Amino acid sequence: MDDTSIILFALHAAGAAALLIWSVRLLRTGVERAFSVQLRTFLRRSNANRVQAMISGALAALCLQSATAVAVLVSNFATKGGVGLLAGMAILLGADIGSAIVSQILLVRQDFLIPLLLLIGVFLFLRSARNEARQFGRMLIGVGLIFVSLDMIRAATGPLIGSAETSIVMSYLANDLVTSFIIGALFAWAVHSSVAAVLFFVTLTAQGLLPPSGTAAMVLGANAGGAVLAYVLTLGAPLTARRMVVANVVLRGGGAVVVLVALSQNQSDLSWLGADASRQIINLHLAFNVGLAIVCLPVLGGIASATIALTPERDDASPLMQSSALDPATLGQPARALSCAAREILKMGEETETMLRTSIALFDVWDAPTAKAITQKADHVGTLHTDIKSFLAQLDHEHLSEVQRDKAGELASIALNLETAAAAISRGLVAQAGEIQAEGLAFSESGWSDLMDFHDRVLSNSQLALSVLMTGAPDAARQLLRAKDKVRKAEAKLQERHLARLRDSISASFETSRIHQDVLRTLKSINAAFATIGQPIAARSGDLLTSRLSTKSKASTA
Repeated sequence: MDDTSIILFALHAAGAAALLIWSVRLLRTGVERAFSVQLRTFLRRSNANRVQAMISGALAALCLQSATAVAVLVSNFATKGGVGLLAGMAILLGADIGSAIVSQILLVRQDFLIPLLLLIGVFLFLRSARNEARQFGRMLIGVGLIFVSLDMIRAATGPLIGSAETSIVMSYLANDLVTSFIIGALFAWAVHSSVAAVLFFVTLTAQGLLPPSGTAAMVLGANAGGAVLAYVLTLGAPLTARRMVVANVVLRGGGAVVVLVALSQNQSDLSWLGADASRQIINLHLAFNVGLAIVCLPVLGGIASATIALTPERDDASPLMQSSALDPATLGQPARALSCAAREILKMGEETETMLRTSIALFDVWDAPTAKAITQKADHVGTLHTDIKSFLAQLDHEHLSEVQRDKAGELASIALNLETAAAAISRGLVAQAGEIQAEGLAFSESGWSDLMDFHDRVLSNSQLALSVLMTGAPDAARQLLRAKDKVRKAEAKLQERHLARLRDSISASFETSRIHQDVLRTLKSINAAFATIGQPIAARSGDLLTSRLSTKSKASTA
């Protein structure tokens, strides 16, 4: 190949790989925007036993196209006690299987599928008024573009088949499985998707550009890289949430290394896995994850105990003091001063979100130190609000531009609403949990399930609100305001369900009726406080009328 051909090949191959990565992300985004609440609820409820948990993890990964996304979700549940360590580990094992099944499905080649998926997907995305239908269209577009990207990879790599240079590379990778393993792990890390990595490797193998033994090592490496990626993405979570991810890294990564050693010793005869090389590799990927689950599931109890023993809680006796972002030296530079205020408001939001995430567990098992810690955090959020308000008041408003004055007003409003949310958690939820404890009451099973679901919905919205605060993205702001409307409708529906339980004369519902309804209203008000973060962004983009998203925004391509 001459220099021009090499450059064209590299450009086409890189473009095809980029389209594959983006298409997988597009598909996952559609699922998250349309069905994230339902998925979160399904996962949280599916932890009755390890087999059920594993199956739920597989189904969630099939929907999200990513075992990593499932790991991040489950770690969030574990933080507030919604999922135990053993169930969480089983869910992650199932998610790895689901991710492998996704790779199997996406390698199906049917010429009619691409135009059909794109046609239906674009029609739904552009013409549907309902968000769920638009996001389903996004998902179909994502699947169609995955098939397009795989065809692009085949077309781009076609001229390399049979070349001398290709034979040299294949020979090297076939003989150096460790290097192939590392390449697979690094590629999965770089693209943030083991699904995309496996599809890329298998497609190159089908073209005859990668030897089966080398590709097998790369796929095993992609499994290890995907597990490590989930670990890195949850580094900021509490230890109780990270333990299951750590265990998954050891099991999946260690299992991949064990299978790699076995393949190198046995000269990787994979003919029993399929008739052709690509089928052998994709079946190896599935067989590895299914086999890992079969081996580990019966002994998860022992693995969970070992994980706890090897990752003890640490008592950080002297944590570093947090410094304020409100630098008085920036008051003469409005742009920098407003940036400092925004950073401090983000700190308020993070502390309030932490309070919200922790508070729900108090209704199930009262813990006085946790309740006290939440109250102290609320006081700190109040102090932050006072400091921010004072800082913004010191700005010379006569010399601010109109945009800067509007920004200062928006920041002051957001800070006030975050303090309101923190107070609602401390004086509302914690106090309500204390009443349950003091009176020795317990919610009915269905009532408690409703409260957990509603709390999880509000928590998800609070996390979205913080993302909007950081990025200022109009799409996310519109999604946040739509979520506010959904919370209003969900709260009304749950109030109706509570009244139905009263009509059915469920004694626990009678005993906790006032508190149950108060908790729903408190959570609704907390959600409303977080949702105000999206209002100025939606107003600037012309999507906000007096109190609702405009019709244009509801039909826009969010």
